[in-house]
Amino acid sequence: MTTTQAPRPGAARGLSGTAAGETLPTAWQRARGRLGVEDPFIGWSAALGLALLALVLRLWRLGEPKVFEFDETYYAKDAWSLVNHGYVREYVDGADEKILAGTTTGVWKGDPSMIVHPEVGKWLIGLGEKVFGMEPFGWRVASAVVGALMVLVMCRLARRVTGSTVLGLVAGLLLMLDGLQFVLSRLALLDIFLAFFTLCAVACLVNDRDWHRARMARLQPVPLTGGWGPVRGLLLRPWLLLGGVCFGLAIGTKWTALYPLAALGVLVWLWSSGARRSFGVRAAVLRSAVVDGLPAFVQLVGVAAVVYVGTWGGWLVHAGQYEEALSSTQYTQFTGQGHCEGDSFVSDDPDPDARWPTATEPDASGPAEVVQSLRSLWYYHQDVYTFHTNFLDCSTHSYASKPAGWLLLNRSVGVAADTGIQPGTRGCTAPEGSDCLRQVLLLGTPTIWWAGILALVFSAAMWIGARDWRHGLAVVGVASTWLPWLAYDDRPIFSFYAIVTLPFIVLSLTLAIGALVGRRRGPSTRRTVGVVVAGAFLVLTLVNFAWFWPIWTNGLLTNGEWLDRMWFARWI
Repeated sequence: MTTTQAPRPGAARGLSGTAAGETLPTAWQRARGRLGVEDPFIGWSAALGLALLALVLRLWRLGEPKVFEFDETYYAKDAWSLVNHGYVREYVDGADEKILAGTTTGVWKGDPSMIVHPEVGKWLIGLGEKVFGMEPFGWRVASAVVGALMVLVMCRLARRVTGSTVLGLVAGLLLMLDGLQFVLSRLALLDIFLAFFTLCAVACLVNDRDWHRARMARLQPVPLTGGWGPVRGLLLRPWLLLGGVCFGLAIGTKWTALYPLAALGVLVWLWSSGARRSFGVRAAVLRSAVVDGLPAFVQLVGVAAVVYVGTWGGWLVHAGQYEEALSSTQYTQFTGQGHCEGDSFVSDDPDPDARWPTATEPDASGPAEVVQSLRSLWYYHQDVYTFHTNFLDCSTHSYASKPAGWLLLNRSVGVAADTGIQPGTRGCTAPEGSDCLRQVLLLGTPTIWWAGILALVFSAAMWIGARDWRHGLAVVGVASTWLPWLAYDDRPIFSFYAIVTLPFIVLSLTLAIGALVGRRRGPSTRRTVGVVVAGAFLVLTLVNFAWFWPIWTNGLLTNGEWLDRMWFARWI
């Protein structure tokens, strides 16, 4: 006799039954079960091994060339001043030559310098200098360590998003083999630290997404027929708090981290509302804005703001030095309206006696002193903002590029060059009539960036068509770290700013590779073709990395060998 089983309660809402008759949300199963079964030792040891390999590559001949490469001339000296004086000081003319000759005494003046970027990245550079000395290896080693840690975080983020340890390692490998990330990991610039803290923040938000759904399932084990769903047990979200800390450190490196904070903060709200909807909550978007969105805003944006202000601790302690120096031209030329004269911004109505209001106030004490210092910091931020919105409009640079073409690698950035090496000298094997050269070039690995554009198109289709949140993360990440630069394409900006975009491109590529290979482990024609295509792409990327290795590491090349690597005139 055949019987028909009645539908389980809650099945229409995506709930599944257990052997005991209890109903459990499949949202929980997706949040936890999607990760699959992983041997922690294998998963973590493989990711750590890849990060260690990345570190070895980045430490190789890190101290060469023994020069200040590109903007290292600013950040390396600012970093030394921070860790030794507590704030950034002006330096004397010829400071670079003195430092490279091994002298650090008599290089810095007593007056504070007007720095136009926050201090977190410079503090990290300074830690390397404190340990290894004021020389190229010392001011670059922090970038190398952080660049390798980015590979580790990328592995674990992709593993959580895809549920595959192998795909997590693929993502880490792609990030490790990108030339832009590789070279920035070997330079004392700020952008590698910005990219690292932003990537850490994203990893925290993805962990929070899974934590939030799993926690909701524990608090609400039966179907909902109305109401708001669980609230009290979801107010404090530890991963979100940690994400706020990471975003605070990212903004404390460069202000541009504000854009992904805003965009990904909206995603957190939408993810939370999607979780409530899957548990049967009606009008979930609006309800979630109240019960999830407001607490999340405090824990993400509020914490980021507190951490950001805290990163200015050294400045706040020495706010008085900045107030005393306000009669200097550097603090007055960026105020008010002005015009460009060549590469310089000239105020139309300069005021050599300009002062912050706090400069003429009596020194406060106790809590009032903290408030006074914070007000000084606010006025300082106004000056820096004016600098960015006025002064940079006047300047030009031969390596500047339009952000619309960054993903296409439209323009490389040369950070060091030693040209005109004659045949028979310094190892040059060029034929007579030619010469050799050494160069360090900021240029991404073409296979990764060009294939990444195709992967992003696929991600956009999957996000819109299949409503796959993972692809949405990649698309929103790219949009929030790249598109804002289009509003500033009338000033000199550089393609290496796209380093913050790279992890999202790698995530999109990894998801595309996962879709190509398929989920089923059994043999099939589709899976075989997918594995072959994905494997060929990875091999081609490795070959690409090896081909460009000399121009990323200051390698000696003949002029002809160098031209073979300059595929486009705009790379020269």
